[in-house]
Amino acid sequence: MKIGERLKRLRMVNSLTQEELASRADLTKGFISQLENDATSPSIATLKDIVDVFGISMQEFFSEEPDQEIIFGKDARVQATHDDDGFKVELLVPGAQNRDMDPVLVTIEPGSEMEEQPIHEGEEFAYVLSGKLQLKLDDKVYTVGKDECFYFASDKRHSVKNVGKSVAKLLWVVTPPTFYY
Repeated sequence: MKIGERLKRLRMVNSLTQEELASRADLTKGFISQLENDATSPSIATLKDIVDVFGISMQEFFSEEPDQEIIFGKDARVQATHDDDGFKVELLVPGAQNRDMDPVLVTIEPGSEMEEQPIHEGEEFAYVLSGKLQLKLDDKVYTVGKDECFYFASDKRHSVKNVGKSVAKLLWVVTPPTFYY
C-alpha cells in the first residue's frame, strides 16, 4: 500500500484541499504534498493525527480496500420486470439496492403508463432514447421526446406515460435506489 496515494484518496473523498487537511492536522500544506507524493514518510503520531481528521482508525487506514466492482456490457442486465402492463424495467447494475444509485432501462409500449410513484427520498434523472412521453409531477404535466431528459427531486408524486405511436425507451437513474420488483 502506498500511504501517499491512500491519503490523497481520503482527502479527496472528504472534499478537503491539502491546505485544509494540513490546518486540521496541525501540519503544513507542503508536508501534506510530500506525503501524498511519497516523498517523505510520516511518524506514527503524525499519521494518527491525519487519519483522525478523516474520522477513521489506524486499522481502517491500513486495511486493504476491496477492489471496486466494475460492471459493463450487456451482461450487466440481471433482471427484468414482467411487461404484462406494457411497462418493462431492466436492471442495468446487479445489486443496485446496495449502491448509491439505481440505473435502469425502461421500455413503455404505446398508450401504457407506469403506476404513480409516491413521494420518496432522493432524485431522479432520465434520458429518453426513443419515443414520446408524458411526465406527470404532482399536478403538472410535461412532454418529453427523444434525445431529451428530465431531472427532479423525488418529493413529488410522479409517473410517465407513452403518448407516442411507437415504443418509448429511457435510461432512468434514481438515487438512492428505489425501484422495487
